[in-house]
Amino acid sequence: MLAYLFWHRPRPGVEQEEYEEAQHRFHSLLEIESACFRLERLPFAEAPGYEDWYLVEDWQALGELNVAAVDARRRGGHDRAAALAADGWGGIYRAVRGPAEIPGVAEWLHKPRGEATADFLGGLPEGAGAWQRQMVLGPAPEFCVARPGPPEDRRALLGTAPPRP
Repeated sequence: MLAYLFWHRPRPGVEQEEYEEAQHRFHSLLEIESACFRLERLPFAEAPGYEDWYLVEDWQALGELNVAAVDARRRGGHDRAAALAADGWGGIYRAVRGPAEIPGVAEWLHKPRGEATADFLGGLPEGAGAWQRQMVLGPAPEFCVARPGPPEDRRALLGTAPPRP
């Protein structure tokens, strides 16, 4: 399972309500599991922003999402959300431990230099899942540690998780 993550911020002067409505409209057009979170702080910058999660089965499905996001049915929703955004950064992550689901709590970490990945993952708290960066399209941290519980510094705006087979 892969997750395409997209962090973004609205253009100056764009109202929060308008921006979030555009995000909601776009996500509602997709036919995959996705979510958008408002963050008090981006995982790589001392600034607030948003974090979108899009779950896909594999690299082929990621390519299909890329095409579907701007097809005739979704182009208007995508373009409206994009027009309101000032900045955007992305990364592709693979589920490497625990359930492949969008986390409510996400802790962004870098594995210590020289530490084996297996040792790093083995040292995570009991019950913590992990997503590992596969491809970076901006300043994205190496790991997302997913933990159960209520979010502390992010607010879920929406989620469109269809039932899994």
